[in-house]
Amino acid sequence: MPSACDSLIDDIEDMVSSSDPTPLERQSARKSIMPRSRKKKELLSHEDLIPGTQTIWMKTWGCSHNNSDGEYMAGQLAASGYKMTDNPSDADLWVLNSCTVKNPAEDHFRNSIKKAQEQQKKVVLAGCVPQAQPRMDYLKGLSIIGVQQIDRVVEVVDEAVKGHSVRLLGQKKDGGRRLGGARLDLPKIRKNPLIEIISINTGCLNACTYCKTKHARGDLASYPIEELVERARQSFQEGVCEIWLTSEDTGAYGRDIGTDLPTLLWRLVEEIPDGAMLRLGMTNPPYILEHLEEMAKILNHPHVYAFLHVPVQSASDSVLMDMKREYCVDDFKKVVDFLKERVPGVTIATDLICGFPGETEKDFQETVDLVKLYRFPSLFINQFYPRPGTPAAKMEQVPAHMKKQRTKELSQLFHSYNPYDHKVGERQHVLVTEESFDAQYFVSHNKFYEQVLVPKKAEFKGKMIEVDIYEAGKHFLKGRPVEESKPFTPSIAKPLQKGEVSGLGNPEGECSVTGI
Repeated sequence: MPSACDSLIDDIEDMVSSSDPTPLERQSARKSIMPRSRKKKELLSHEDLIPGTQTIWMKTWGCSHNNSDGEYMAGQLAASGYKMTDNPSDADLWVLNSCTVKNPAEDHFRNSIKKAQEQQKKVVLAGCVPQAQPRMDYLKGLSIIGVQQIDRVVEVVDEAVKGHSVRLLGQKKDGGRRLGGARLDLPKIRKNPLIEIISINTGCLNACTYCKTKHARGDLASYPIEELVERARQSFQEGVCEIWLTSEDTGAYGRDIGTDLPTLLWRLVEEIPDGAMLRLGMTNPPYILEHLEEMAKILNHPHVYAFLHVPVQSASDSVLMDMKREYCVDDFKKVVDFLKERVPGVTIATDLICGFPGETEKDFQETVDLVKLYRFPSLFINQFYPRPGTPAAKMEQVPAHMKKQRTKELSQLFHSYNPYDHKVGERQHVLVTEESFDAQYFVSHNKFYEQVLVPKKAEFKGKMIEVDIYEAGKHFLKGRPVEESKPFTPSIAKPLQKGEVSGLGNPEGECSVTGI
């Protein structure tokens, strides 16, 4: 039996009222709180713990939607007085924000829970794994914040600090209609102060037989256009120069609220300052087909990357049928061919699953032929993993050695061609937004969202610069800055510092709360 200090609250609907204190008010109030002194040997009781004075480490796995959720949770915790750290050993509590797409991601999540417990760290769980299966044995007794309840992360962490176990897994609703999720104007800490990730909808309209994310994110629920435009506007006022739109399927946006993706995009491009860029997220083939004309115009817009991620998963119609993907390979080809014709140089990224149940050698060869035909510059190759609770997990599986061999063969094909060699000698404008993994270069992207490495000079960060391409690798280009060309600053305001909290509503446009 759980004790009073280990009470479990399950599936609470959103009950925050307009009279509740804002994060900024709460932060101000906390400044006057001082922990009382105690003798060295006096044990710390639950009553002595003051939530909001602890240090928190957050780890996020998975997609850009999950990363956006993590940024919002970090921002709210920092605005409430908690200190965010990059060092897990320094933290009193870990927030683990999980991904359920593949077995390895869930394994890392489970191992992190075990590690936290071994180090006697308090834990709060978030993301798609606990949302989809909150009653898994290894989640017992642990606090959970649901994917649509991230605006209440402070409540859950406060209770976890005091030793209580709380679970908020409910859906956000308005008059019975499911909403896209938590408000978009919440405080957040951007992982990169120059990039704003905006989730435009949650869930999807499909029922793919291999997908576990659907169990967590549910059916399609879109944010209203005005809220998304306002979020973009606020981001630019905080020095952001690149926006990523994300969701489980951006192409399906608006179908539940009487609008569509092109309508949203035309509104958003009106807000983008000169030199700043917009990147579209993943879209499945069925829902983009009817918008191809408008999408081509939008991808040609100077403030939008000519880049689209369209997962095909397999080039076999019989496999696609077993996956319940709701399109055939010719639909995918129509999308790619149309965009390649209307948007010269467009980058099409795609995903492929090797060894889906029932995939024959003929099915696999059709997928190989598709890669040979299009020579995708960006290709995500995934060996099939049966996810518990999905229809595909109950199908007859392809032998493990065969899945492994097909994955290897497809990977070798992908690495056999160099998609960027013909770019050497070109002069391009690129937007510089981050540092390379090896810290030797700054990373920028050209109009086609191709990665261009440039010299690591402080004056280039967050700028649009002109470069001459002098080298091409498998996944990157290298650019030499044009001497007579001056860097252009797209940001209309000074970017926030790393770890600084966005969206606290300071009228001066400057935030003083720092989380890291």
